[in-house]
Amino acid sequence: MRSAVRELPWQCSDQTIQLGGFPLIMGIVNVTPDSFSDGGNFLERNAAVDHALKLADDGADILDIGGESTRPNAERVSVDEELRRVIAVVAQVRQATDRLISIDTTKAEVARQALAAGADIVNDISGLTFEPNIVDVCAESDCGVICMHILGTPQTMQADPHYDNVVSDVCDFLSTRLNALEEAGIARDRVVTDPGIGFGKTAQHNVDLLSNIAALRDLNRPVLIGHSRKRFLAKVLGRPVEERTFGTIGVAIAVAAQGADMIRVHDVRETRDALLAWHAIVNS
Repeated sequence: MRSAVRELPWQCSDQTIQLGGFPLIMGIVNVTPDSFSDGGNFLERNAAVDHALKLADDGADILDIGGESTRPNAERVSVDEELRRVIAVVAQVRQATDRLISIDTTKAEVARQALAAGADIVNDISGLTFEPNIVDVCAESDCGVICMHILGTPQTMQADPHYDNVVSDVCDFLSTRLNALEEAGIARDRVVTDPGIGFGKTAQHNVDLLSNIAALRDLNRPVLIGHSRKRFLAKVLGRPVEERTFGTIGVAIAVAAQGADMIRVHDVRETRDALLAWHAIVNS
């Protein structure tokens, strides 16, 4: 049964969303040639827009559009190239749906132009640390902010990651970032935290974080979990990336039962159906 979870308000653009009930589903739109799971599938603009709208039809509450792969050892792309990939996609998706749109970027200029094109949320894997100016972009907007933990960079993060205690270390990082963002003008009620599954963690680190959602939520902010098809599932399941959908769904139910507020996935319809069935049973 889902743990008793207090509601937490999230101020996102002009909306106040009460989180703590059924989790929001964030659908992944990778406008990249090299993402670990679906790289190249949606690199062309119309394909990316069509995919985003399909995810909306499948039940995604948020559409997370990104133009730079952050898989381990991924190559950085220039600001101009990332802008070329994502801004027109954001603008076209905004015209076609009222679903929340998130821009998945660490670059201040990409965030600024995406917000101007209609994005509601900035989702930064670095916790808004790779480009400090992105904090100013967010502070000058009323956007929602997703602040994630990462150890190192995508190019270095899987080189023997070590923690004294992964749960408390990640919580300490997120607490420090919440304080810093608040001091910079980003109110806490605008921020969602993300422990960064797969970003500088071993398989066991990921499992430890996924089994301690309550500790993350003790920061008094909603928690997003992005585990979809990731490599730690190979350790758990012994299956390649194209065979991790059911494992992804299993983890989604496990973290929802602990109170996770948002779940970021590739397979929106399958995950949502499983969560709806689980939720109906435990709340009957």
